Amino acid sequence: MLEKLQEIIRRYLDDEETVLHNEMVLQTDLGLNSYELVQLICDVEDAFNVEITDRAIRRLKTVQNVMDYIAAYE
Repeated sequence: MLEKLQEIIRRYLDDEETVLHNEMVLQTDLGLNSYELVQLICDVEDAFNVEITDRAIRRLKTVQNVMDYIAAYE
């Protein structure tokens, strides 16, 4: 799951060589703006066949938060 999620996240990074860590904050550490975050969430929903509510999006701050959400959804 981590590799697949990293692949999705890398599409939104300026530097595809960035080493991703679970504790990285999507907006501050990775530099995603709000539009990119919404696009990322849509890509995650499609790739992992999950539905992420608007309420849940607010809690998805880190890479780990996204992985935990996907794992809980399965």
